[in-house]
Amino acid sequence: MNIHELVKSRKVIVCAGSGGVGKTTTATAIALAAARSGRKVLALTVDPSKRLAQTLGVDRNLAEPIAIPAERREEAGIEEGMLEAWMLDPRVVADNFVNRFADTPEEAARLINNRLYRQISRMVAGMQEYMAMEALYTFLREERYDLVVLDTPPSRNALDFLYGPSRLSSFLDGRIFQLFLPEDTGRRSFIRRAAGRLVNRVNAAIFGAELYEELQEFMSSFSGIFRSMNKNAADGMVRLRDPATVAFLLVTSPATESLTDAFFFRRKTIELELPFRGFVLNRSQAAGDARVLPDGSLFGPKPSELQASALEKLLVLARIEQAAVERHQKLLDQLRRDAGSSATAVALPVISSGADEMRALVHLGDVLMES
Repeated sequence: MNIHELVKSRKVIVCAGSGGVGKTTTATAIALAAARSGRKVLALTVDPSKRLAQTLGVDRNLAEPIAIPAERREEAGIEEGMLEAWMLDPRVVADNFVNRFADTPEEAARLINNRLYRQISRMVAGMQEYMAMEALYTFLREERYDLVVLDTPPSRNALDFLYGPSRLSSFLDGRIFQLFLPEDTGRRSFIRRAAGRLVNRVNAAIFGAELYEELQEFMSSFSGIFRSMNKNAADGMVRLRDPATVAFLLVTSPATESLTDAFFFRRKTIELELPFRGFVLNRSQAAGDARVLPDGSLFGPKPSELQASALEKLLVLARIEQAAVERHQKLLDQLRRDAGSSATAVALPVISSGADEMRALVHLGDVLMES
């Protein structure tokens, strides 16, 4: 199955990969191509580059998705389709979640105004990945779009998006977290209550009474909301395993470290039963097989000594480039074999002018749709 078919038939395309391989660029190119084909599309990304946000004509960290401006639509060639973008701030998603699931508006306000809560995305490993999953889950439930293209959060490890929510669960279910909850006198033995009071006195001495009280308030409020978070995370993973609606694309570069991550992630998709549908080999020379080496005819039948010297130096550079083309073609063949019959492998070229210009993004989208 090629990417054109995925764009036409799936509700979610997840672009995953280790940091710095071009996930955001690839996801944006796919979203533009899908909108140009007539679909109603959301490009959902976390912490994109400033230049890419400017290219799409939207601000980062808005409270909700926003349609790209008319002049950007025209520049991209979007006529019948629709493209909205949300370069989300995990804190915005968290606030929306708290407002939706807190028992009362007063409890929601207390938690949102709690200074510890305001820093939770920094405190807890996995919160950013969880919030990306929560945003995706919300849009799937509401069926607002034909297609959501998710650029997974920036990370050195491609699996953080999948394991982040479980790390958050481990933290919130762990013994350390439980130590900070207010004492439940009705369900604990005398010894446990005494031990709890001792822990509270020690923690208050360490953190200070005011900060510790605020910490307990946060933990108490958040522990109740956590049940809803856990359910949504579980439901989200079930949806991500649905091959009829979701496709995972793994973006990599020709760099050895990126390829190692890519093949490791591929093995994990099998283990986790995720609908893997292809590799994208970004910044590749694999499509350069039509290039020809320069020869003596470049300067006519009688090149000067200076021209002959220049040609010799040019041939050295050309052979280096030709070797890169051959190496990248072998990589692409290897990725195709590893992808299997139900997936694909596509090479995207190096864009010398920068891949965050609209013309370049449209070109990359065309390459993906035609491969």
